[in-house]
Amino acid sequence: MKKYLEKLPQEMRGLIKLVGDVAAQKNMRVYLVGGFVRDLLLGATNLDLDVVVEGDGISFAEDVAAELGSKLIRHHAFGTATIVSGHHLKIDVATARKEAYASPAQLPVVQPGSLKDDLFRRDFTINAMAVDINPNDFGRLIDFYGGISDLKNKKVRVLHDLSFFDDPTRILRAVRFEQRYGFHIEPRTLKRLKGAAKRGMLEAVEPQRMRDELILMLKEKEPIKALERLHRIGGLAFIKKGLKFTNKTRALLNAVKKEIAWFGKNFPHRRRLDKWLMYFMALIDALSVKDTENICARFAFCKGETKRMACFKRLRPAFFRALSTAGLKPSRIFSLLEPLPYEVILLAKAKFKFPALQLHISGFFRIYNGTRIQVTGCDLQKMGCLPGPHYQEILKKILRAKLDGRAVSRQEELSLACEIIHRQRL
Repeated sequence: MKKYLEKLPQEMRGLIKLVGDVAAQKNMRVYLVGGFVRDLLLGATNLDLDVVVEGDGISFAEDVAAELGSKLIRHHAFGTATIVSGHHLKIDVATARKEAYASPAQLPVVQPGSLKDDLFRRDFTINAMAVDINPNDFGRLIDFYGGISDLKNKKVRVLHDLSFFDDPTRILRAVRFEQRYGFHIEPRTLKRLKGAAKRGMLEAVEPQRMRDELILMLKEKEPIKALERLHRIGGLAFIKKGLKFTNKTRALLNAVKKEIAWFGKNFPHRRRLDKWLMYFMALIDALSVKDTENICARFAFCKGETKRMACFKRLRPAFFRALSTAGLKPSRIFSLLEPLPYEVILLAKAKFKFPALQLHISGFFRIYNGTRIQVTGCDLQKMGCLPGPHYQEILKKILRAKLDGRAVSRQEELSLACEIIHRQRL
């Protein structure tokens, strides 16, 4: 494993060495574990170090953070801590522990354990390997459960038969890893997965945990394949009973993917899209407003996410008819689209292929979005117009004129403002 570690960026190699040196000073055993080891072997980039300590993980993390002069976040209930180092590097430190599930789909009871115990509680063999980083055994690969073999043979395999019953969120993770790496869920694991799904285990999990796993899936490079695979082998009833992945769903998701790429290529400096949210809105597009609101409440999406989902679902047919009318003035396009979040506008572009709508949305992003006027309330006051609600109406009229090319310069805006104020006095 030393040759893999030597390929890491210099700063990360220094961090790993420092962690090992602190462990030696404290006479503790420390290991790199989990996804970091998997990605190290696959040659994939992973800037988050996962470390397990046989001993007091929080105390150990405090010593490492002190050496680095870095911020430390403690999680006493779980015996874990997070060290935030420079250049966005992060070290998650955990006490080696074993766990027991009192009942299916519930959080486990944990207690201190050995490294072998800690690796056994993980989801899949490819995530259950460790690398010793103590100075005297630096770089030694530890693989109790055949992870390296499954990695070479591109298999996703659980460590025991009740894995999906203990933690049904592993169903989503199995699909996510399978699709991300081009692996396959090995037959026995697939049988156990389907059995747990058929027994309704996904619906038995706390909704917020399912939300988090679903978001991770939607953030993958190819979420559409993962969603379709999940529908085939596990189903989507945990989102809404009866929700299906249809040909229409696939078409809309692919259209969303295309619009995300279009936006990223043409407007790289605009606000970053919440791509996962667009995919999720497309996935549940066939559902009613009420069903969407219920999903948002049950999954406890944050206020901004809920607002954007509700915004799209509440757009009336009259809105899309108006936006699909040929020859709209720029001011009208602006008034229709400027109040909407980017995700909602692009989802509309993905869903409705009317030529005029496509043209108007493209024009909005290329030309009109963010248009501002130079005239201010202070200018209106200097013209003798007393402050009040009518200020906003005057400024809106000037903005519409600017968009339609009737007030291009500041001087033209001022002249129009004088004209509007004069007409109001008559």
